[in-house]
Amino acid sequence: TGTWTTVWTDGLTTLDRYKGRCYDIEPVPGEDNQYIAYVAYPIDLFEEGSVTNLFTSIVGNVFGFKALRALRLEDLRIPPAYVKTFQGPPHGIQVERDKLNKYGRGLLGCTIKPKLGLSAKNYGRAVYECLRGGLD
Repeated sequence: TGTWTTVWTDGLTTLDRYKGRCYDIEPVPGEDNQYIAYVAYPIDLFEEGSVTNLFTSIVGNVFGFKALRALRLEDLRIPPAYVKTFQGPPHGIQVERDKLNKYGRGLLGCTIKPKLGLSAKNYGRAVYECLRGGLD
């Protein structure tokens, strides 16, 4: 089933407490049919200390909705209590830079897409092309 498909198990919980709430909508100045929506989510929705869970929950599949012609996340405000659940890297940035021998610019950790379905040779080629473009 799709993310928004109602299934019988939906009646077994009070989902209302987990819903995101749009608390304000305002037009984009000088633009027709463009709006800024302010959305808040309950903190209980997110796994403590998980950046992956946070971003997947907030922006996950929404960017793929065909009904949306354009969508952009412009701001993200994280409550201090939730920020405190993040432990940070186990070694610190200097140890990571030393391991990689990369200094003086940002480091990026990501998954090369598509992450499934490529042969080892083609996945290696995709990784090579990304790295050749200047990623550290």
